[in-house]
Amino acid sequence: MDPQAFLTENRGEFPKDYDYDIQATKAFYDENRETSYWHFLFALSKVPELGDTVFLLLKKQPLRFLHWYHHITVLIFCWQSQSEHASTGLWFCSMNLVVHSTMYSYFAARTLGINVGRGVAMFITVLQILQMVMGLALSLSAAFFKLLGISCHVTPYNALLSVLMYFSYLALFVAFFRDSYLRKPKVNTKKDS
Repeated sequence: MDPQAFLTENRGEFPKDYDYDIQATKAFYDENRETSYWHFLFALSKVPELGDTVFLLLKKQPLRFLHWYHHITVLIFCWQSQSEHASTGLWFCSMNLVVHSTMYSYFAARTLGINVGRGVAMFITVLQILQMVMGLALSLSAAFFKLLGISCHVTPYNALLSVLMYFSYLALFVAFFRDSYLRKPKVNTKKDS
């Protein structure tokens, strides 16, 4: 759901004229200032999210390619999408809100020394993979709509960027899941002489 549904005077109910689909137009943003505002804040939030990279470096933890690639590319993509009011951004923001709320709550619990178990980390990675599947499906739908000439407020450039971005994220998160949860740890077979 779009944050507007929760954070306006509607108290969690959809406005009567709320048109929440992949075909939203710039006029939708102009008429729904709250949505436009939250979309802008979402794009802006990608800057402080780079801070968790700093925390990893300060804690001398390894910085995975997935981590820095994801943070840099999503920052650039969000700002590009915001600049043209891409209609898919409403969906992307909403999915990201759910996943990141769960993920950062997990990180906060771990930082406080609360043992939440490996299953929670695995669940979050599955959520991330589902987010990438949905993002890719929405991106492909937008690109398909553009090819068919169906009204969809996404430029061909933005549609291409989102397809490439979500495909790369999906591949990276699936590899991360495989490496983190499915592969057995390597045992050192060398014996000290």
